[in-house]
Amino acid sequence: MATVTVTVNGRSYSVGCEDGQESHVANLARNFDSQVREVADAVGQVGELRLFLMAALLTADEAADQRYRIEQLEAELERLRTARAEVEAVAARAIASTAARIEDLTLRLEG
Repeated sequence: MATVTVTVNGRSYSVGCEDGQESHVANLARNFDSQVREVADAVGQVGELRLFLMAALLTADEAADQRYRIEQLEAELERLRTARAEVEAVAARAIASTAARIEDLTLRLEG
């Protein structure tokens, strides 16, 4: 197990993570630190625990918004897939109908 030192709200913390995940954890910590600073700028230094909680709630809210957006996009994708299948079915019927008409005309012209 690896350890990475991250800084949040001006304090350093050692965090354990899987080997090879150090960079990812450091990036997550930088993002969280940004949230903490944003909260601190808005409400002042109200205590580290409260700042961390408020930043975590903001992060959770953003994640919930992203999950909702993903659900919307997945629903739209499914709608488009269904519409595509319907269009393909209409096109296939039109091609089959046209082929039958061409075949009928060919038989008439030969006959």
